[in-house]
Amino acid sequence: MAKCDEGYLCEVCQGAVEEIAESDLYLRYVIGMLDPETLHTQAERHLHCNPSLAQFIVDDRFAPVLLEGDFDKRRLDPAFVAERERLVTRGWRRLQELRGSTLPIIDYPLDEVRASWRL
Repeated sequence: MAKCDEGYLCEVCQGAVEEIAESDLYLRYVIGMLDPETLHTQAERHLHCNPSLAQFIVDDRFAPVLLEGDFDKRRLDPAFVAERERLVTRGWRRLQELRGSTLPIIDYPLDEVRASWRL
């Protein structure tokens, strides 16, 4: 089977990442952690398979993720955590809006991310 026929497989659990709303790759893209030119070269993961990022999603519709160890948000600077929670949660909410969307992929990121590309 050709790679493009396999769909997106999670590099952690090897399960299919079936929709954008559960995609770590697209969350990172939407919040500006990935350049659009490198999106196609990055590995995919389920959000829950990347707890270092998923722990910052704070929404009643998303099951909380806890990360033990040095990068547990409970051990990080509260100001950094608050800022990261705002950004990542906004990005996750954007993914929910994009489900079934026909927008071009270049329009997926948050407004401020797209604006930063125009500079």
